[in-house]
Amino acid sequence: MRRNNKEPIKSTFIINNLFGRIFIYLLMIIGVIGVFAPLLIVLNVSLKSNEEYMMSGVMSLPENIANFTNYVRAFVEGNFVTGFMNTLFLVVISVPVTILIASLVAYTLSRFDFNLRKLVYLAFLIPTFIPGMTVTIATFQVIKALGLYNSLMAGIILYIGTDIMQIYIFLQFINNVPVSLDESARLDGAGRLKIYTSIILPQLKPAIATTIILKLLGIYNDFFTPYMYMPKIKTAATSLYSFSGDKLAEWPLMSAAIVLVAVPTIIIYIFLQKYIISGVTDGAVK
Repeated sequence: MRRNNKEPIKSTFIINNLFGRIFIYLLMIIGVIGVFAPLLIVLNVSLKSNEEYMMSGVMSLPENIANFTNYVRAFVEGNFVTGFMNTLFLVVISVPVTILIASLVAYTLSRFDFNLRKLVYLAFLIPTFIPGMTVTIATFQVIKALGLYNSLMAGIILYIGTDIMQIYIFLQFINNVPVSLDESARLDGAGRLKIYTSIILPQLKPAIATTIILKLLGIYNDFFTPYMYMPKIKTAATSLYSFSGDKLAEWPLMSAAIVLVAVPTIIIYIFLQKYIISGVTDGAVK
């Protein structure tokens, strides 16, 4: 009777595949714990009174899970209404201008043939390799010389700056739009601007959605720019700074403020994460 030598190989493959999947699942579980454990700890602390926190510590559950006193105090004392409104203003003005500039730059680099095209692309690419802190002093002097220090316009001007990531996202989508559509439009008498608004821009909806989300989250979570260039104007991120100093010992109050700032970001990401992923990857594949 002929011996089947394939069975041991098949069994070994199944065992190796099983251990591989278990290892991957363990890594995923560790990753999830690493991400959510700090958030759950902060949420747990925020539901305690300061006395309860001092007596019970971080890990024990709060006596009253419906204790929202810290949230009310944090919202009022941190002046979050002003912070959220100022952040909303920065987003509403900066994001559309950023999209317009980035899409026009990408359209120019994709459709216009001129000698300095690669140089223009490098002009956007090279600054990404320069640490932002090295140009802070120069940027501060420019903002101050323009008379924009401690004004929302300082944040708007700095936020509308287009980076290579935004240009890359739009460029990948525009490159996938057939040039024949441009040529047909030109035969019908359409100019460059008409082609951009009627043909190119409608094709960029996924890229626009991605840019909106990334820019919105970037502005919302940014602490350095408001603190450096408009310290007297509160934003959602700088409102947390109100709980430093004499209030630093009140960790439940600080935790409640952190949750108030983090919740909008989490909600935005949960509902719009598919647009972030698809906008970055879809343009790379025709």
